[in-house]
Amino acid sequence: MDLAPLIDHTILKADATADDVRQVCAEAREYGFAAVCVNPGRVVLAVAELAGSGVATCAVVGFPLGATTTAQKVVEAGGCLDTGATEIDMVLNLGLLRDGDEAAVVADIRAVVEICRARGALLKVILETSLLDDHRVVRACALAVAAGAHFVKTSTGFAGGGATPQHVALMAAAVREAGLGVKASGGIRTRAQAEALIHAGATRLGASASVAIVAGNGDDRSS
Repeated sequence: MDLAPLIDHTILKADATADDVRQVCAEAREYGFAAVCVNPGRVVLAVAELAGSGVATCAVVGFPLGATTTAQKVVEAGGCLDTGATEIDMVLNLGLLRDGDEAAVVADIRAVVEICRARGALLKVILETSLLDDHRVVRACALAVAAGAHFVKTSTGFAGGGATPQHVALMAAAVREAGLGVKASGGIRTRAQAEALIHAGATRLGASASVAIVAGNGDDRSS
């Protein structure tokens, strides 16, 4: 299995330096990863480093909590798109979901969907599956579908849990009819983990250990 074209090579640590971002972009160019995923403040640098490579620049929005206002998410997404990002990974508002205010969740996602679609960009909605029971995972997927998102994504990697084949399979079944992609992210360190997630239904992976994964020499720890 050629995993590289399915991987968003990710650098989201708060203390990541410009040189760290340059290294990740160089690795993405070398291995042919799908995208490099960065914080909004590093979009300009990533776009410049990836120019002409065919590797997309992905930016996170409302990260990592998803608890900013819809207006703030729209401004943040717009700024990232203005500076060259072509994919946005936004965090769903978990508080609204747990409140049962599904209309507000849909409105929050749809507002970012609209600016992404207007710019020809992809939107992935991060559910933070480690904080949800199976029923809420399925409902969150349904709300992302209703809002017009392109992907649902498991995790930020900052909430104490990551992608599991069980959650990926649940999400894949929930969005299959609507044709959304499924991005598995969080705690993926080995090729075996990556392949298990693909077999469960993931169509994209997010990882910082991307080089080790494609080389088949990642460690066997999980999170």
